[in-house]
Amino acid sequence: MSNNGKWLRMGFFWLLAVLIVILMAVLFVRPQSTVKAVNVSTILSHIKEDIGKNQPDTLTVATGTLTLTRGNAHNAPQEAATINESFDVTRVLKENTIDYTDNRFLTLQYEAPNPLLAWPGVLGSWLPELSVGLLIIGVLLFLARPTQGSGNQAHSFAKGRARLFTGTKPTVTFADVAGVEEAKQELQEIVEFLKYPEKFMALGARIPRGLLLVGPPGTGKTLIARAVAGEAGVPFFSISGSEFVELFVRVGASCARDLFEQARKHSPCIVFVDEIDAIGRLRGSGLAGPHDEREQTFNQVLTEMDSLDANTNVIVIAATNRPDVLDPALLRPGRFDRQVMLDRPDIRGRTAILQVHARGKPLENHISLDVLAKQTPGFSGADLANLLNEAAILTARRGKRNIGLSELEEAIDRVVAGPARKSRIISEREKAITAYHEIGHALVARMLPNTDPVHKVSIVAHGHAGGFTMLLPTEDRYLWSKPQFEDMLAYALGGHVAELLIFGEVTTGASGDIERVTKIARSMVTEYGMSDRIGPMALGQRGDAIFQGRDQGEQRNYSEQTAREIDEEVHRIIQEAFDKAQVILQQNKTRLIMISERLIKEETLEGPLFESLFNQPGSHSDAEHFDGPSILAGMPDSQSSNSIREPKRLPMPQTTTAYHPVSQLLQAPYDRDASSS
Repeated sequence: MSNNGKWLRMGFFWLLAVLIVILMAVLFVRPQSTVKAVNVSTILSHIKEDIGKNQPDTLTVATGTLTLTRGNAHNAPQEAATINESFDVTRVLKENTIDYTDNRFLTLQYEAPNPLLAWPGVLGSWLPELSVGLLIIGVLLFLARPTQGSGNQAHSFAKGRARLFTGTKPTVTFADVAGVEEAKQELQEIVEFLKYPEKFMALGARIPRGLLLVGPPGTGKTLIARAVAGEAGVPFFSISGSEFVELFVRVGASCARDLFEQARKHSPCIVFVDEIDAIGRLRGSGLAGPHDEREQTFNQVLTEMDSLDANTNVIVIAATNRPDVLDPALLRPGRFDRQVMLDRPDIRGRTAILQVHARGKPLENHISLDVLAKQTPGFSGADLANLLNEAAILTARRGKRNIGLSELEEAIDRVVAGPARKSRIISEREKAITAYHEIGHALVARMLPNTDPVHKVSIVAHGHAGGFTMLLPTEDRYLWSKPQFEDMLAYALGGHVAELLIFGEVTTGASGDIERVTKIARSMVTEYGMSDRIGPMALGQRGDAIFQGRDQGEQRNYSEQTAREIDEEVHRIIQEAFDKAQVILQQNKTRLIMISERLIKEETLEGPLFESLFNQPGSHSDAEHFDGPSILAGMPDSQSSNSIREPKRLPMPQTTTAYHPVSQLLQAPYDRDASSS
């Protein structure tokens, strides 16, 4: 009935539109005419004139019009005059002594009235009333349309919004997925079940109804789910968890029912729910109670998954990067009873991913993807794809035909630190401070045994950072020891110490370094058991935030005395790292000044050039015989490096009963405009 009403309304609107077009055509679209408009007396005088010249004319009488054709030629001129219904043409001709009976000089003819030509007059008389009536009807229908369609719109809200990808033409297969070989092996069973379900049923095996893909963002969870559907050649329904959440009550549950109903019709198929933590968070974590719309939707999803029997051949694959916030009911056997971990790829995985994304991109012959994989530790699959895409864009921008090493190096910098801001104008002093800051990092990293080699140092602004020092790990690292952390803290404080050593003061450029150092030192004490004084204890438990499920939040499970001891241990660890960095830079002050001055001129130093400058003969000589940095020329003595002779000690924490958790310290504002490493 609703469909019939819809077609009836559409038909009426089309009919109304056609009538309006016809009315406009009749009133305004008239054929072009060469007839000259005159009055009746002019026509009579012209008839007399033509009779005197023995020129035959034709006088045509029509409804409301008197037309004179002067001559028998095809293009003879015509004149027309308007007459009323009481006009008697014969009487007028007689009164003007014109003989209309002699056909040699004047032919008198009459035209029958045309009903079509009478429409403009009729419509013209009725046009005001007709226009007002049509306008009123149109306005009423326009106002009534939302009301009549509200039922259909409400039903459309309850429809599933999943996007369907047919399996006839797979766009993604396992050949397009690299770096996650273990996950591909796990998912190969799903592909075999969708292709040959009788193989498993004969053995009484039941394929998992739900498969949960867990991993950091950009590791290929959505890609590998689509690859499963492409390998199996089955339909693929894709929907995000946030698309279930609606303003209206029970609409999300209706969307879930509609989604699984469509999936059963297209069986065998795959239903992929991305970001399932949007609806699958721990229930009872808010104040809305069991009638909360999100929980109602989540309960409906659980019910639909339980209703999938062994003969349905519908497999639900979900993805999340927050498995810790999911409800336990979602992870029990019979629902998402299998979890597949997708971690960031190692060096072999990065090489394979680069090979996949390098297809169709012309690289120079000397480019080695193995070397590029070594330069990108910690990159996800999405980062590597973005890297090659950025390199291709830079190559096209420079008008080159092949992607070279310079484009790849710049693309790495863009992915890590953001695009370069070479047009940024800074003063010579700030440029020098940034250079000494970054070389301070690099020198400390070069001298310590547990830090990675220096790969690049730059004072070109990238993103929010005024400069950066990039270290290149020699291997993938999954475990960190206490000596590694201690050397990393000294490396992070190297820029801060270099500013203090050369300029006698510190700037806001080291705020990001100090924040990271404080966070690492506190984690060493409270999480990793790397403090001899505190011992192997986990202090500060993650609590359940009432509105956010299992989200960020910390509960104190220790006394005020322990809190003071934690602060003292954090201070001791940071002070030792500060002293270590200061000793290194004091002993290598000549190298610090020489390499920093070179960096000010060139703005970027690659790893080999930095190493050659470090090993340059004479660079280890006594700092007292060096003239000093050029930026100090003309500065007051109070700001020179001679003002710092004794090791600077960090202030001890004040005795207080107040404790500031890490989450609050990390939220303190800081300025990273000068430098961030």
